Amino acid sequence: MKVQTPTTPSQATTAPPVSIAAIFGVFLQIGATSFGGGVVAYLRNALVKKKKWLDDTEFLELMSLSNTLPGLNATNMSILAGQRLRRWPGAVAAMVGMCLPSLILMTGAGFAYGAGGDRPLVTAALRGVAAAATGLIAATWFQIGKKTVKGFYDGFFILAAILGINYFKLSVPVVLLAVGVVSIFAFRPHKPGAHAKEDHSWIRSLQ
Repeated sequence: MKVQTPTTPSQATTAPPVSIAAIFGVFLQIGATSFGGGVVAYLRNALVKKKKWLDDTEFLELMSLSNTLPGLNATNMSILAGQRLRRWPGAVAAMVGMCLPSLILMTGAGFAYGAGGDRPLVTAALRGVAAAATGLIAATWFQIGKKTVKGFYDGFFILAAILGINYFKLSVPVVLLAVGVVSIFAFRPHKPGAHAKEDHSWIRSLQ
């Protein structure tokens, strides 16, 4: 009689690593089918919803980090996500996959725009694509916000960043650095029992 070796929980839940070819293929598809700033929506749809390589929290963390770095957000995000999945080979595969379609298509679009970019129909089409890209970004951030924004401090930091950039005209790195410093203080770990002592301090004051 053959005795089966019991499978430990770690063995049952450990998923095989994502292949380099799969990373390249997914980012190649994103780079070839995404439009304008709406690439954020395509990234989340592919990495979080379809492939489930990342969750919303990880995606938001990587997107926040990519916004603090120089360069295009889409390229930064592809490098960070690829590195998260398969270290530096994954980062290279994701970056090449993301940038290769743009390199080919934008070279052709540059020649085409130079030949007839001042035509009214071309201008109208570009304005429509820009509006659609803005809508995609807004929808994506709304979906992420519903799952990740919790409590007063999260809403406060979002409002502070919006006011700092749009109203006070501060640069993005300055706003991110200032909000980051304050958020570290707000979300710092507390000592065990600290909240309990604070909650009962008013009782001791009455005794």
